[in-house]
Amino acid sequence: MSSTLPSMPGVGDQAPDFNLPGTPDGDQVSLASFRGSKHVLLAFYVFDFSPG
Repeated sequence: MSSTLPSMPGVGDQAPDFNLPGTPDGDQVSLASFRGSKHVLLAFYVFDFSPG
């Protein structure tokens, strides 16, 4: 097991590619599909749409 922790990205760093379900049907959307053609803003909300 590696003891190296991932470093925090800096302003202007390229995000690593990942896939997420992008539609209610579960169709996958890849970050790489936007690279070079569109700007992408990722926002994460803790507990958004969750009970409590």
